[in-house]
Amino acid sequence: MIVFKSINKLKEKVNFKANIGFVPTMGALHKGHISLIKSSKSKCKKTLVSIFVNPSQFNKKNDYKSYPKDLHNDLMILKKLKVDYVLLPEESEIYKNKKNRKIKISKNHKVLCAKFRPGHFEGVLAVIKQFLSKIKAKYIFLGEKDYQQVFLIKKFIKKNYKTKVVVCKTIRLKNYLALSSRNFLLKKNDIVKAVKITKFIHKFYLSIKNNFNNKNKIDDILQYVKNKRIKIDYLEIRNKNNLTTRFNKNNFKIFIAYYIKNVRLIDNF
Repeated sequence: MIVFKSINKLKEKVNFKANIGFVPTMGALHKGHISLIKSSKSKCKKTLVSIFVNPSQFNKKNDYKSYPKDLHNDLMILKKLKVDYVLLPEESEIYKNKKNRKIKISKNHKVLCAKFRPGHFEGVLAVIKQFLSKIKAKYIFLGEKDYQQVFLIKKFIKKNYKTKVVVCKTIRLKNYLALSSRNFLLKKNDIVKAVKITKFIHKFYLSIKNNFNNKNKIDDILQYVKNKRIKIDYLEIRNKNNLTTRFNKNNFKIFIAYYIKNVRLIDNF
């Protein structure tokens, strides 16, 4: 495993004409990340993993400061997985030009997390641009849990780069809770609350699958969540293909963003 602390050094030393898979992360690695890495290793000759907590995608300074970090453990995991290359870039190198810190997204896509976290996806796309302008990977591997993020990245990459996007399924615990780096910030009793919400939303999803008319009960479900004294940004049903509110029984998806204390969690079914 070769560790690079400069994206320019990586570019010099790695032959990107080979079949290389790229897994961008913000660290605090868990089984969800591991599944992405394993997918890359099975599909590609070489695998590159980046760890960079991207400041431009945080719309709150405290959220950025409190984001979980454990680089030593992350590197141990990557070494055990026999990852070929690891990139640990500095912010000063990624954002030499301050104008590159944000990429505009269309008004039509400023829904769900984009509505409640202004500037978030603009920052995500900015770092993807900085990476892919130099990392000419054949594939990039992304997790479906961050569905809106994946949706926007796919559109952006398709328009600007030759890299192919591979979307991998959300990894969940047996209790249905989606794995997330932010889960490390939760205590045991907080996890219990998150599990209850997750199970209830999943049950709602199944009820719509069995009877599409049950979609009209979303206001009742929203009230249930609020009654649990859970702060919620949104609970919506949207078309999974374009994120509009025009959906049918074959293309609907439920999206939720809520807080357990000060920790913001997202999920979709």
